[in-house]
Amino acid sequence: MNVSVPPRHLGLSLLRLLRPAVSRGTAEPPGLLMPATPWLRAALLALLFAMTVGFTGGAIAIPLNIFEPRPAPMVAAVLGLLQAAPLLFAVRWPLRAWRVSAAGFLLGAFLLQERYFWPWPVTSWLAFVVIVFLTAVGHERRVTAGVGVISVGGLIVPAVVIGAMPDWYGLILAGIVALALAFGDAIHARFVAELTLREQAELRRQDLARQAVLEERARIARELHDVVAHHMSVIAMQAEAAPYKIPDLPEEARRTFAVVRDAAREALTETRRVVGLLRSDDEAAERTPRPGLDRLDDLVAAARRSGLKVTSAIVGVPRPVPAGVDLSAYRIVQESLSNAARYAPGSQVRIEVRYESDVLRLAITDDGPREAPEESHGGGHGLVGMRERVAMLGGTLEAGPHEGGGWSVAADLPYGAP
Repeated sequence: MNVSVPPRHLGLSLLRLLRPAVSRGTAEPPGLLMPATPWLRAALLALLFAMTVGFTGGAIAIPLNIFEPRPAPMVAAVLGLLQAAPLLFAVRWPLRAWRVSAAGFLLGAFLLQERYFWPWPVTSWLAFVVIVFLTAVGHERRVTAGVGVISVGGLIVPAVVIGAMPDWYGLILAGIVALALAFGDAIHARFVAELTLREQAELRRQDLARQAVLEERARIARELHDVVAHHMSVIAMQAEAAPYKIPDLPEEARRTFAVVRDAAREALTETRRVVGLLRSDDEAAERTPRPGLDRLDDLVAAARRSGLKVTSAIVGVPRPVPAGVDLSAYRIVQESLSNAARYAPGSQVRIEVRYESDVLRLAITDDGPREAPEESHGGGHGLVGMRERVAMLGGTLEAGPHEGGGWSVAADLPYGAP
């Protein structure tokens, strides 16, 4: 498996570690999701811990060594912890981390206003920029805008007005905040769009799956129409002919046969009407004979013409089977050969039809290495059709790769009613 990442995608791959956890209908989204891979999660946590320790240590040490006059050690420690330490939990709760850090920056602007030309250590500001960025990544745009307004108007402006920070330096810091927020908001918007697309794709996949099932059921109903119509026609004809074939038939029996005849004709009419509704407007009525296992040799010959090496075997004594079982068995073999030709061209395929006392067993295997065939979402049969037919008959179906490579389909179709 190739796991190399092109250079132009390396940055995007790293940013995927900061995927936002979009939470709808909640007052405060939960921030960022940690990577699912354990070693990535551990690496990210270790990086955040190291950054927090370094930034916090610098935020405490810089005022004690550079600022003149130097603040009290307790004041420097409290301000350093408030300003930089929230970075440790900014990945999980970025907005809370920003609130704590912003409070520390505002407090520092008042306590250290005349100590230096700006009242915050560089490491504190770096931690704050990272926290602001994570806040924009983990929250929607209105929250990001509020964070930007308060960061500039509530922190930088007071430092310029009441402190010794030059105006031009305040503009630079405001621009850095704006860039961090814009970059984080862009990442958040991208992942929200990806989430929406994934949801739409999943809904479409489910719709296609449901459509495939409905189309296949309609196809099965149309195919079985011939079976039902045939039997109902036989019932109607036999009921019509009974009074002429049996001399001196009692009048009560004649009326009974008439009721059976009329009921059969009515059922046949209703069946044709329902199947007519299932048929598309531009779909002509099927005129070909209903297929069954008696046409297995035709399937094998067609598969060989497509390039497959097919062998077939009949195990047991062939016996008449119900029309639905016969038709479903034919379709399962047909689709299995079609999948083999599509996904494993040129492979060797073995078909085994086993007649047992109470079930018809089908086994179709090929030796071609391939991926699992996708569910049919169109008018074809596919695995959806196989499952629907087997479920209709109360049987079982197993389809999947087998040991040694290749694909196998095994179906058990009971003779009796499910």
